Amino acid sequence: MPRTAIVLFNLGGPDRLEAVRPFLFNLFNDRAIIDVPQPIRWLLAQRISRRRAPVAQEIYRQLGGGSPLVPLTEAQASALEGVLGDDHRVFVCMRYWHPMAPAMVQAVKAWRPDRIVLLPLYPQFSTTTSGSSLADWAAAAKAAGLGTPSQAVCCYPTEPGFVAAVAELIRPAYERAAQHGQPRLLFSAHGLPKKIIAAGDPYQDHVERSSAAVAQAADIAGLEWLVSYQSRVGPLEWIGPSTDDEIRRAGADGRPLVVVPIAFVSEHSETLVELDIEYRHLAEQAGVPAYERVAAVGTHPRFIAGLADLIRQTTGQGEAVCPGSGHRLCPDDRTGCPRGKRL
Repeated sequence: MPRTAIVLFNLGGPDRLEAVRPFLFNLFNDRAIIDVPQPIRWLLAQRISRRRAPVAQEIYRQLGGGSPLVPLTEAQASALEGVLGDDHRVFVCMRYWHPMAPAMVQAVKAWRPDRIVLLPLYPQFSTTTSGSSLADWAAAAKAAGLGTPSQAVCCYPTEPGFVAAVAELIRPAYERAAQHGQPRLLFSAHGLPKKIIAAGDPYQDHVERSSAAVAQAADIAGLEWLVSYQSRVGPLEWIGPSTDDEIRRAGADGRPLVVVPIAFVSEHSETLVELDIEYRHLAEQAGVPAYERVAAVGTHPRFIAGLADLIRQTTGQGEAVCPGSGHRLCPDDRTGCPRGKRL
């Protein structure tokens, strides 16, 4: 059997408080995040990371001094290997902190696979997440002379295993919230500046597709749901509605809330701190009768089985592929879609 290396991509996070500032620098020095030429971007990244480090350190202090994202992703990799079998090996690659692309390219190269499947752990494609990780991998692979054929699964916003896992996790949270009135289901995703979406990024469309598919799969009579966006920072205008505004509206309406992190498949600072602590406190202040946060899918068997199905669908042709039929998922005006681009 041919040997297949699977590379799971995620954002990464500082593994200790001292790593917070360099992690932030790596983030803001990415052209996909701040699209200005060097050395201006380098200077901006230095300034922003220095200013934000104290606040970010406090966030990670609440998580025990570092991000849980790497060990949680390693658990997903182990679960995926268990489903796929001995002729597959799963590698974990982070974008802004270790283990990063140059080291992981060398690890993959040393294993000598016959083919490589690149699988971002972002169900919804964005140029700022999956696009950035795949471009970073391509540059590292070229520099290392990694000639093994690779193929990327660019997105999977309505993959049946992912959808089923989220829907299954929603039901008990919804039942708890329903003891306090008619709940409202809030699919919360990380926001983006409007200018990125206007430039053709398909992320918002994918988030809405995921949310609609999960709401249907949850099969809850009379379900009221909507999509909102969290983690807004900076002076730019961001896509909305914002999660904090929707929490305040639920309080004004006297509605319990069930919050679903639809764009996150692993627990990290934006679920464990922003959703669980900061937004829960806001909900209490706003008078929300009940606030339930649905867990990220993590190693849920249906989600892992769905990832395995995505890998089986790849053909090794060196292109970004859409799940299911393989045809382009995005509308024509979503020019940020990587379908058909060589990696």
